[in-house]
Amino acid sequence: MDATNGNGGASKYITLVSKDGFEFVMLREATLCSDYIRGMLRNNMTEARTGRCELQDINGVILEKVVEYFHYWYKYRDREDVPDMEIPVENCLELVVAADYLGMDSKPH
Repeated sequence: MDATNGNGGASKYITLVSKDGFEFVMLREATLCSDYIRGMLRNNMTEARTGRCELQDINGVILEKVVEYFHYWYKYRDREDVPDMEIPVENCLELVVAADYLGMDSKPH
């Protein structure tokens, strides 16, 4: 399946898939705070053509929170006064590992 918008350009949306098969469809632009996903969506990578990124090291519960962060980042990316995001204490360690894996510790391009 090709992830184009019908005019040969990349679709506005991509699908993130967790290791346990949960799928999250979201704006491509909202994922750009991740170096890893941004790299997957470049050039002739399979993910760039299909619009589907399989994240075999992240389970659905954690990926759901990562997706929530992507939306949060996208919504507030140009603001100075940003409200706190709720992060469940029981998921903190796994979220830190996922953030590191996805390259979310650097400033988005």
